[in-house]
Amino acid sequence: MQNPARETAGEDYTRRLQDRGSALWKRVLDVQRPYRWNLRRLRLGRTLDVGCGLGRNLQNLGGGSVGVDHNPTSVAAARARGLEAFTVDDFLKSRFAVPDAFDSLLVAHVLEHLSPAAARELLETYVAYVRQAGTVVLITPQEAGQASDPTHVTYFDLRALDALGAAVGLHRVRSFSFPFPAAVGLVFPYNENVFVGVRGSAQP
Repeated sequence: MQNPARETAGEDYTRRLQDRGSALWKRVLDVQRPYRWNLRRLRLGRTLDVGCGLGRNLQNLGGGSVGVDHNPTSVAAARARGLEAFTVDDFLKSRFAVPDAFDSLLVAHVLEHLSPAAARELLETYVAYVRQAGTVVLITPQEAGQASDPTHVTYFDLRALDALGAAVGLHRVRSFSFPFPAAVGLVFPYNENVFVGVRGSAQP
């Protein structure tokens, strides 16, 4: 099997994201509206968006938010939209890579591309940039969504997200299925598992 990280790092993957997002039916129905609402109601403030891709979530986050992605073509597309986005190496060298600098961390539709060990390593790296008692949001696809992409290698259900959060020192605030109950995720590929926690033991 090919390396999933390599498969998501090239121009082909960026074009795939662009093609998916530009489908006429998605634009006419504004299918992203409930997901935008979900992010806004979490009141994340200044957020570090890890795995920002083309900036779909980044553009809906608070002022001063920053995106990071390992795909340079996707980062270029996000920056072309006027967003503050960096490749991993460039972020680490930037003025934004300051411990405790962000109100929140968002990792949406990233963990499923990684092994459990790599997912933990990624979170341990970026949680350090969130202030103490800051919010961490982890979002992964449910069963139908997991099966829809050959670059998905690990299924993180709510229980697995809870365990992962605890392993990197997060206090769980809530875990839930969105936008529909979890049973819908067996057939609806856009149903999501959402973990919301805080860094450290204190409530936000």
